[in-house]
Amino acid sequence: MSELSVGVLTADLLRLGDDLDAVARAGVTQLHVDVIDGVFCPGLTVGAGFVKALPDRFRKDVHLMVVEPVDKVAAFVDAGADAITVHVESTRHVHRVLQELEGTGITRGVAVNPGTPIPMVEPLLDDLELLLVLGVNPGWSGQQLIPNTFARLAAARELIDGRPVSLAVDGGITRENVRRVASSGVDLIVTGSAVFDGVAPEENARFMLEAARTAGNEPAALAGAVPKEER
Repeated sequence: MSELSVGVLTADLLRLGDDLDAVARAGVTQLHVDVIDGVFCPGLTVGAGFVKALPDRFRKDVHLMVVEPVDKVAAFVDAGADAITVHVESTRHVHRVLQELEGTGITRGVAVNPGTPIPMVEPLLDDLELLLVLGVNPGWSGQQLIPNTFARLAAARELIDGRPVSLAVDGGITRENVRRVASSGVDLIVTGSAVFDGVAPEENARFMLEAARTAGNEPAALAGAVPKEER
């Protein structure tokens, strides 16, 4: 069974309150905030002020796609983040970032890009609670899930086996592939436009939540089926 963290920046920001009410009615309890500085990867998004403004009824899952995050995490701690994930590729001293968050009660996460070997995070496992595997290259929306993500998730699950570390995946998660992703042993699925499509966010959120939470109960042949677009 997997839980869902919904990418808030794919919502209609001019009607954000309505969109958040809609997904809350569906049962969403966690919002994923992509903080991009335009340097680590293309794009420029939001900062700590946006995180602080989000309703406290949601768990605030902050994904920092920024260079040298060690001096930046404190602002997000103060903004009420419940989880902060930084990239292993974003700094030479990612362990220092995790040390900065030690004792704050915040879930400490490390993310790996598709081109980064999963074993890169092994020296950090004693100092984090979340491992986030990206299924697309960061910075562009609308990408398809990279097929070898499933092999990378299997490698990540093996690496963290027996440790109190949750496994998450982010990027390219759709209505068509969410069940297969959930059946790959992940604890948390990050999805955005599959929920906030500008048409039916409540219905979409309900579908994605149900699929994520029940996929593990499906027959293996069905849950493991490869969608046509990934063949």
